[in-house]
Amino acid sequence: MEQLDLNLVRVFDVIYRTRNVSRAAELLGMSQPSTSQALTRLRLALGDPLFERTRGGVRPTPRAEDLARSVQSGLAQIEAGLAAERTFDPASSSAELRIHLTDIGEARFLPPLMREMRRVAPGIQLRARTWPQQDIGAALDSGDIHLAIGFLPELTTSAHAKLLTDRYVVLLRAGHPVAQQAGLTLRKMQSLDWIAVRSHTQTLQMLQAANLDGKITLTTSTFLALPDIVKNTDLAVLMPQQIAREFMPANRFKLLDFELPSNDFTVSVHWSRRHAHSPLVRWTREVLLRLFQRD
Repeated sequence: MEQLDLNLVRVFDVIYRTRNVSRAAELLGMSQPSTSQALTRLRLALGDPLFERTRGGVRPTPRAEDLARSVQSGLAQIEAGLAAERTFDPASSSAELRIHLTDIGEARFLPPLMREMRRVAPGIQLRARTWPQQDIGAALDSGDIHLAIGFLPELTTSAHAKLLTDRYVVLLRAGHPVAQQAGLTLRKMQSLDWIAVRSHTQTLQMLQAANLDGKITLTTSTFLALPDIVKNTDLAVLMPQQIAREFMPANRFKLLDFELPSNDFTVSVHWSRRHAHSPLVRWTREVLLRLFQRD
């Protein structure tokens, strides 16, 4: 510890989050040589390279992965201590709350969340938008968004808590020629024409993994148009079961299981360890867990 100071820890944290020394220098307001020199001092002090060069950036070593958890937690506690005098009263707050949600996530989570917020925190302004998946981690760390909700297995650097589990099903119109079957084999799925939704990359990946991308007849940007399309055509779509069950009238649709792998998934709420002690983040996280967490 005699060889370290808080600035070296901050340099490590930003390099870890950005995976790029030049980008870290820019965010820190330092020159690249100074940033590299600080990293060298930290490497020598810890006896580990910490980061390995990759194409377009750096990759943390196992030692750096372990260190990052302690560093992010420690910085969060320091920031919380410096801001300890600030109080947060949801009933009187006019804060802006920024959340990552896909369009299907908005349909699932926003109605109950807004109903609760209008009841207990009417002045808070909620801004929901969809971020590119590769940018979510950096947006959480920078504070551009406070929380991210969804099935986000690629988001490995954030803290998270499970909200619920769901599964993908095939949605068809009730009168579809295969609608009376209990489930769909891969061969039967290959006989169908499919709708793909660009905003839901997991379903696109599942169709591609099953070599069904050549059977995609329609690609849409969101799920919003799907009920009318499905009930008036023979097109099929992969959807989360809990959302598909909300389509009305229910007797116009049929939900079928299928034999592709990975059709079960977990939806979690994610937040940055750097902002774990933020009163707004902590309060909103507690509200989400109370509203949506299922054992």
